Amino acid sequence: MTTSKQQKQFYTEPEAAKALGISILRLHRLLDEHVFNDGTARPAEVTFEASDLLLIGFWSRTMPNPKVVRMPRRL
Repeated sequence: MTTSKQQKQFYTEPEAAKALGISILRLHRLLDEHVFNDGTARPAEVTFEASDLLLIGFWSRTMPNPKVVRMPRRL
């Protein structure tokens, strides 16, 4: 199957949040919890690729599951 719609190469934070159906605050929380959790600050401006949105969407929809071992937060 082919589509004629062009996929964006990069997404800004507002575009990513809109594409995911979440608020920018929720996006920042997910990034802080899953990406920028080693003590470094989240950059002022972050851009995303389509694959990033896929992973962030997964994090946004998943609930804690006792059968899934999550990596501990880095301190």
